[in-house]
Amino acid sequence: MSTIRCDIVSAEEEIFHGDATLVVATGVLGELGIAPKHAPLITRLKPGKVVVTLPSGEHLDFAISGGILEVQPEVVTVLADTAIRAQDIDEASVRAAKEEAERILASNDPKMSLEQAQTQLAMSLAQLSALERLRKTLKH
Repeated sequence: MSTIRCDIVSAEEEIFHGDATLVVATGVLGELGIAPKHAPLITRLKPGKVVVTLPSGEHLDFAISGGILEVQPEVVTVLADTAIRAQDIDEASVRAAKEEAERILASNDPKMSLEQAQTQLAMSLAQLSALERLRKTLKH
């Protein structure tokens, strides 16, 4: 089975480094599936998911705040502002951040800029979606 090395890096730390058979991420123009021997590519990523399929068939789920995806012949790199593994997400704090962003967007509260609130809301939704996918995986 052919693999490609995958590195997921946030501004703070390396989140994942290992071999993958498939990496799925959400680019600005839609969902991308990167398999071994994919053509070189650089694109911006939207806030959302990154799913890494390991050679064992296991899926690792990450939530990112956006960033850059770079594909080279032997490696795919996700450079994200923030990234977190689904199992490391604190649901209560994510729900609180989502509610705060929604409140600020609804009331034009000067506490946070419109762009910051939209980014916080998008990241919160990405994390909640990652948690939901993780729960479905654990049920099966």
